[in-house]
Order: sequence, then C-alpha cells, then structure tokens
Amino acid sequence: MQIEPFKLERWFAEYEHEADIMLAESGIRSLDTDRFDTNPGELGYVIPTNGDPDFRAEVGERYDRTADEVLFTCGTQEANFLAFLSLLGEGCHAVVVTPTYQALHAVPESLGDVSRVWLEPPEWELDVEAVAEAIRDETRVVVLNNPNNPTGRYHPQEKVEALYDLARDAGAYLLCDEVYRLLAEDPLPPVASMGEHGISTTSLTKAYGLAGLRFGWMVGAEEVVNGAWEWKDYTTISPGIIDQHVARQALDEQEDDILAENRALAERNRDRVREFVDGHGLDWYDPVGVNGFVSIPDGFENGTEFCRSVVEEESVVLAPGDLFGYDQYFRIGFGLPAAELEDGLERVSAFLDR
Repeated sequence: MQIEPFKLERWFAEYEHEADIMLAESGIRSLDTDRFDTNPGELGYVIPTNGDPDFRAEVGERYDRTADEVLFTCGTQEANFLAFLSLLGEGCHAVVVTPTYQALHAVPESLGDVSRVWLEPPEWELDVEAVAEAIRDETRVVVLNNPNNPTGRYHPQEKVEALYDLARDAGAYLLCDEVYRLLAEDPLPPVASMGEHGISTTSLTKAYGLAGLRFGWMVGAEEVVNGAWEWKDYTTISPGIIDQHVARQALDEQEDDILAENRALAERNRDRVREFVDGHGLDWYDPVGVNGFVSIPDGFENGTEFCRSVVEEESVVLAPGDLFGYDQYFRIGFGLPAAELEDGLERVSAFLDR
C-alpha cells in the first residue's frame, strides 16, 4: 500500500503552529468541555469494539438502519479509511467526485484504480453523466462529499439519487462523506437511508464543534460494516470511552441547541466573508457549511504563492487551491469565533490593500 503525502496537512504543519489566526480551518468553533459530564467512570475499552450496541441502535435509527449496520470510529477520517479497506482491493475500481478532501481519493488510489470526475467552476455542478461514463464492471464504490469540501457546493437531492441509482445498478455502493450535512438549514436525507447500496460517514467534528472528541461513524450494509470492523481491530480497536460518553450527551441531550447555535454562527460568518469577497472583487460559489473556495487576486501566479504571502506577512493561514487541484483558488474557513474571523479578514484586507 503506497499513499501520497497529505498535502493539506503538510501545509498546516508548516504554518499552523506559529501563525496567529487559522482561516483555513474547515470546522465550526470548538465547544467547551464544561457543557458535558466528562467522567465516564472506569477507563477501559468500549465493548464490543464497534461501539456500545444501544448507542449504535440509536444512531442507526437516524438512517433507518440497525445497530449491526453502524460502526463507531475515530472521526470521519477513520470511517472513510475503513470503508475503503472493506470495499477495495486488487482489481477493484472507484469513482471519486473531486475536488474533495484528499483522503477520499488518495486512500482508494492506494488500494485500487480510481477515476476522478471533476466539478467545474464557477457553479461546481455535479455531472451525473460523467460519473455514469466513469463506472466500470469492476467499480465497487462511487465517492461523494456533500456538502463539498472545499467549494461548499451542496449537490441537490435529485443528483444524489441519480448517483445512488448508478451505483446500485452497477452492483456498487455510493459512499457519501456527510460531515457538513447538518450545518445546512434544511439537510438532505443521508445517503445510507436511501437503500442497501448507500453508505454514510460522518462525525461530531464539523457540525457539532467537537473536533477533539474524535468520534464518528459509518452506516451501511452489514457486510461492508463488518468488513470495516475487522480492519478497525487493527487500527484504533475501539472508540474512546470518554469520546463515546460525551458523544451520547451531545446527540441525546444537546443536539438541537448545538446545531442551532452552530448554524447561526455559520450564517453570520458566511455573510461577513461574502462582504469581504465582494469588497475585493473576488469570486466564490455561495457555500453551505463553513468553507468557501475563493478566486485568488490578480497579481499572483497561483494559490500557493498568494497564501504563502498572506501567512508570512499577516500570520493568517489560508489553504491554497493547488492542494485541491485548482491553482487559481484558495479555501477560506469561517466557522471560527466571529471576533477571530474579523481579525483575520482585516489582516487579509490590509494585505490586499497594500
């Protein structure tokens, strides 16, 4: 298994620790631990290692699935990783809609053959026919991220259903990374609720503000989930007991309040970033979630040159679009606290004004 370096994470490693403001963060601002009881009692393993059965059953109900069709994981990253390990191998093929989070194409590429179907600016519309043309006899999974990272494009239900039908007819699965789904005011139904050929992955990171919890899950056909569970025994073994303890409180007791607060913050901050984008004559697709993909200003060769100049002169981290395959863009994250966002935008504005 050969896998390419994670370019976005290497970029963060170069600048994030020393910079004043992180305007490339792709999640909502973090919640304080004092909202939760953080004492689960004895710090042993979660047994069974796929997660507490009653809690898995509760999560499964959200997708019209059973406990045996749910696997708790260390964030969405592990959920996707284990799903690919369960589905792919020598001679297998995946179709991945890009641009997207690098792991969603790099991991499949390390396990089998991958065809990438590109969204095109400025609307970043999903081309269902292009996906259909990319599917082969050996295709095992079609991969979508919805809402999309980095563009913020929320693909409509009819197109997601069309992709599900394509995957089903090919004897494959539609895997949808839905980590931003609940930041939408009117979220689409999860893909795992569409039928046996749908797989949903998500976590409490991006919509709930609980990134440090590292708690996520995958939901899908029992054979795929069991295959992922077998691999999980070789990765993180079980979810963290504190993680599961707090996650249950977030979902059972505080979910409505958390999501209402975070959606309101995302909307206010998106309005502020829209003013920034318009005020400097830049372009973006008005996003769902907390990421925007913005055109770079005139005078810069590519996104890396622009973002490097901003961080070195203003100590503000942005994410170059080059890392996602579009070098005339940069990704901005606006889920952070409003005052911090304002400071960051003022610094980038001062840089642009100079």
